[in-house]
Amino acid sequence: MILKQHFLFALYSVCGIILKVAAVKSRARGSQGQFPIAQNVTVAEGSVANMTCRVEHNDNTSLQWSNPAQQTLFFGDKKALRDNRIELVRASWQELTISIGEVSLSDEGQYTCSLFTMPVKTAKAFLTVLGVPEKPEIAGITKPAKEGEEITLTCVTSGSKPAADIRWFRNEKEVQGAKEVNASGKTFTVRSVLQLKVDRNDDGVAYTCRVDHVSLTPSSHQVTEVLEVHYAPRVEITPSLTFPQEGQYLKLECVSKGNPSPKPVLWTKDGGELPDMDRMIVEGQELTIMALNKTDNGTYRCEASNDLGTNMAEYVLFVYAMATAKDLPGPTTDPNALTQAGPDHAVIGGVVAVVVFITLCLIIVLGRYLARHKGTYLTHEAKGAEDAPDADTAIINAEGNQAHAEEKKEYFI
Repeated sequence: MILKQHFLFALYSVCGIILKVAAVKSRARGSQGQFPIAQNVTVAEGSVANMTCRVEHNDNTSLQWSNPAQQTLFFGDKKALRDNRIELVRASWQELTISIGEVSLSDEGQYTCSLFTMPVKTAKAFLTVLGVPEKPEIAGITKPAKEGEEITLTCVTSGSKPAADIRWFRNEKEVQGAKEVNASGKTFTVRSVLQLKVDRNDDGVAYTCRVDHVSLTPSSHQVTEVLEVHYAPRVEITPSLTFPQEGQYLKLECVSKGNPSPKPVLWTKDGGELPDMDRMIVEGQELTIMALNKTDNGTYRCEASNDLGTNMAEYVLFVYAMATAKDLPGPTTDPNALTQAGPDHAVIGGVVAVVVFITLCLIIVLGRYLARHKGTYLTHEAKGAEDAPDADTAIINAEGNQAHAEEKKEYFI
């Protein structure tokens, strides 16, 4: 009886082993068409990376994610690594998705998704972490800069991966700088230099350094500095009348531009002070001369200065005679309207001078022509022909004495 019981136990054990082997073989045959699928992921530093592994046909076989160091992160829905940044997003027989928060450059590498069939099948996914460049800074700004001075603007950004690109703009127009790239571990430091020789046209101009990088798309980092340039004044005089006439008033504006702003301008006439302060009124940069007359003729000078230098401009005033009422197109109360209606005596005098000059030239040319055509013309008459009794005798005498004929001169003027 005891022998029979041992025989039955041994039989059951053998049957169990056979059934298990058959199950494993069947499972192996079913897993022949099971393959995990994973895709590469690219994220910016500090963001969240989602790693997904999928299986189209799975007979309840577990999936697993492991990091580049071959440490298991998740086995199915079970977390294996103590890292608070790593969380489970979705777990099923067909998919295992995990997330890695606050991704750093050290998280970059090849991750492995494993499907535990017989044999184990794997899929690789590479996690690329982009280094975000820091906000740029501009160095070398001299405030204020002086006209003609050479300055060097330097823009620097660090922490980019791959290396960032730096571009310079003068207001809205791009200008070229010299770029230099240096590696620092996994990241890069990019420097761009812009050399300038500033002039007055650079005063108030905005220079912008812009950093472009794939991690910043579609925006970018940029910083702007506005140049302040000091320069000596430049002066110009603008008159209110083109042809000032007697009785009118004339306003001369001294337009001066400099940085710092020029001190109050100085007006002089013919190298000295203004002679008639009652009629010559100075208000700021303007000189107004009331009731013009011939004594106001002369050279007026405007002078402006600041800490960087002095500049001046001159205006030569010539007061024309007053136009008569008949020269005006109609009644007017504006004395300055005479400028528009009065005749231009200078132009008339010039025309008369030209006409006289042309007339004299014609007379001289005609006289020379007649003098060149003055000459002597000779006629030969037979000597004694006038004493012949008839015409036939005169002709015969003329032919016979032709060699001894006297020369008679006739003059034509």
